Amino acid sequence: MTERAAPIDFYFDFISPYGYLAAARIGEIGARYGRPVAWRPFLLGVTVLQVMGIKPLMETPLKSDYLVVDRPRMAKLLGVPLAIPDLDGVNGVAASRAFYWLAERDEDAARALARRLLERLWVEGRDITDPAVVADEAAALGVSRETLEAALGDPRVKDLLRSAVDAAVARKVFGSPFFIVDGQPVWGVDRLWMVEHWLRHGSWERTPDTPL
Repeated sequence: MTERAAPIDFYFDFISPYGYLAAARIGEIGARYGRPVAWRPFLLGVTVLQVMGIKPLMETPLKSDYLVVDRPRMAKLLGVPLAIPDLDGVNGVAASRAFYWLAERDEDAARALARRLLERLWVEGRDITDPAVVADEAAALGVSRETLEAALGDPRVKDLLRSAVDAAVARKVFGSPFFIVDGQPVWGVDRLWMVEHWLRHGSWERTPDTPL
């Protein structure tokens, strides 16, 4: 039996524009090197606010001004459509719970749901906070709306997300996107090239194709 290639662990928060941009590209990078991608949504509010004790980027002076410039140009460079919605009051809790509940049954469907929710927020500019909205997107994939809505309130499903966030913190994940490949941590959509460099060479030694 052929041993399954180690996955690229892909950590992201649904409300992170950079997480969305990475989601649009990490699959093709993994496929190019025969690596599956394990999608692992988590909550930046826990890692940034509770663990690190710092403000979100858009609430940080100077950094927030930079991001206004950086997000659209990064999207253009990656060839990915991007809207900039109003994120006041928006969170990815229901989306993340739905992902982990669905992943227990069908990982492909869970990834498909994640993509729909990311595109709803970051392409269409529509909120994804309401559990009913998450259920709408899941229903479009053939998932029972009633079953999903019930699951989102289930303490066991809430614990699935809580455990996933705890596991992310234990692996020292602090930003979105964050990748771990063969034990190597890489932070940021602007460092996708580093993920690819590792996959191609298995080391951090500079090579002729290193874009620096």
